[in-house]
Amino acid sequence: MNQKTVPQEVLNTFFPGTSLADVRSYGDGHINDTFLVEASGSSGSGKFILQRINSEIFQHPEELMENIQGVTGWLRKKITEEGGDPARETLNLRLTADGKPIFKDASGGYWRVYDFIENTSCFSQSESAEDFYQSALSFGHFQRLLADYPAHTLHETIPHFHDTPVRFATFEKAVAADSAGRADSVREEIAFVTARREYVHTLVDKQASGILPLRVTHNDTKLNNILIDNETGKGICVIDLDTVMPGLSVNDFGDSIRFGASTGAEDEPDLTKVSCSLELFEAYTKGFLEGCGGALTPAELDSLIDGAIMMTLECGIRFLTDHLEGDHYFKIHRENHNLDRARTQFKLVSDMEAKRSDMEAIVKKLAAELC
Repeated sequence: MNQKTVPQEVLNTFFPGTSLADVRSYGDGHINDTFLVEASGSSGSGKFILQRINSEIFQHPEELMENIQGVTGWLRKKITEEGGDPARETLNLRLTADGKPIFKDASGGYWRVYDFIENTSCFSQSESAEDFYQSALSFGHFQRLLADYPAHTLHETIPHFHDTPVRFATFEKAVAADSAGRADSVREEIAFVTARREYVHTLVDKQASGILPLRVTHNDTKLNNILIDNETGKGICVIDLDTVMPGLSVNDFGDSIRFGASTGAEDEPDLTKVSCSLELFEAYTKGFLEGCGGALTPAELDSLIDGAIMMTLECGIRFLTDHLEGDHYFKIHRENHNLDRARTQFKLVSDMEAKRSDMEAIVKKLAAELC
């Protein structure tokens, strides 16, 4: 993709007096428009990631960037104090000439630039338990470095993102409205969710009562949001910070388990292939607790499994809600695609519930060793 794809005013703002060798589309992200910029000149040389923020999803881009600037600044300070390399171990923003982390172009588009981190890769799926462990180590380390950050000062970039009772209420409205005429065909799935009406309050009630502390959370803890060093194979940097918000550490843990410890794809129609792998659960728990380095409270440790079950249930509720409403939120590629996704999540929930005692034993053993 050529340079003309990006407005010239954007390039002039972030790269004044600089020769641009190349500006091309980069990566396979589905939310923001991303470009790799190769530049040379007095105002900076090297490679950079230029992104147009999707302001339909993130409706307050300035607040989003305020979050990112605060968190990455904190991370640089902590990494430097511990003798690390802040140029590689966290994202670094390139500011405009007037010191801003964001620029709004004439057509209303919002743009930002990060330094490109060389000699790294990211992967969409774990190829081994070691990959999953490395992602856990990185996300746990992220938690530890930000344990003292004033999480309450962060903006909610997507309000009620992991407020499971709100997701449940939206689901109930979708069932009652039945706008796509599908409720009768999914009564079993509706009953599955309804049977857990009281459970959906578990974590938010613990937070409201002060049992679980408010943390800086990533909220999209998939393997592809970790940069892996090409030489060492180690996870070195957490990326995609758009959903960094105040939240619960157990939700970050749980979403990783939901996605990464499943033996089947997220939309696997054959539910016999879907279960929660205890081997992968143990690998991730070990890495996460090592990375956290004792930063988690006893209540958080006790709630890790609820985090895994809750995030899986919540995701299933969202898929089923979208199916009931006619598939307007999640992209589908076949008939009943969102229903297949919901069923996969509900199968995982049932499997985790059945394996809860085994999962508790794993957490207890690792917590005794590592915390």
